[in-house]
Amino acid sequence: MTRTIPLVNLTQFQTGHPTQRQEFIDELGEAFHDIGFVGVTGHGIPKELIDDFYVAAKQFFALPVETKRKYEVAGAAGQRGYTSFGKEHAKQSQVADLKEFFQIGQELSDTSASDYQQNPYVEEVPAFMKLGLQLYRAFEQAGNDLLRAIALYLGLDEKYFEQYTHDGMSILRAIHYPPITQEPKSAIRAEQHEDINLITLLVGASAGGLELQNTAGEWQEIVPENDEIVINVGDMLQRLTNNYLKSTTHRVVNPPREQWHEPRLSIPFFLHPRPEMRLDVLPSTVTEKRPQAYAPITAGEYLDERLREIGLKK
Repeated sequence: MTRTIPLVNLTQFQTGHPTQRQEFIDELGEAFHDIGFVGVTGHGIPKELIDDFYVAAKQFFALPVETKRKYEVAGAAGQRGYTSFGKEHAKQSQVADLKEFFQIGQELSDTSASDYQQNPYVEEVPAFMKLGLQLYRAFEQAGNDLLRAIALYLGLDEKYFEQYTHDGMSILRAIHYPPITQEPKSAIRAEQHEDINLITLLVGASAGGLELQNTAGEWQEIVPENDEIVINVGDMLQRLTNNYLKSTTHRVVNPPREQWHEPRLSIPFFLHPRPEMRLDVLPSTVTEKRPQAYAPITAGEYLDERLREIGLKK
């Protein structure tokens, strides 16, 4: 079977000799420029941790709806805690996606000085938040290593992104797509969209359905293998690089009717910077053929704008 996206090994960048590191930088950068997606092995996220969090997440989503709704956080625009079924939609769609989710956000050691809201702790499944925070840190580390390679690919200082991602607004999202019980009103599990953030890291879902749209407008299925995680460019990184790195449209389609009874669980990590990071186009990415495409804006302003578009913020 032909792969839809290239595959790279992160250890080549982390511990390889200079030639291997440069090969990784080039392969990652070219994948993000050409396709916007890449598969990554050697990411260091323990399989046991991933598996255990899947179990805890399934236990949470199996709770009664009224119990889960205890963990909806007022005023959080879905950025902390539980978001019930049918609340979020793609920005170009008014039909809600067929999903519910729980989001775990940044936890700072000094909460007194933080404007960040607190994560609600799920009493019924104590392991859920404990494992979720461990997985959050593992994703954060792998994601920052990938951003170091991207910085070098763009001709920036290797630590360019670190000043912005330290204590950033990243989100670990556990998404549950329940069994489909009736003919959907034109909705699919997740309508076509682009991610808001810098990069997204996704561990293999419990069922298939993830597809990207290629430059010819065709939908291609992404099938992660073994311990591979799927990484894609978000709109913030596309904006920063003046469309040089591509935030590719993707979706999660419904399974064949005979598999409607099967739920799907997915665990993406959306790597966000601090809200004050400026997303002004990098001067080095502006050329005669690619004039500046975006007005100056901060990451916080952009996130606020997008949360309103997808129905999570009024």
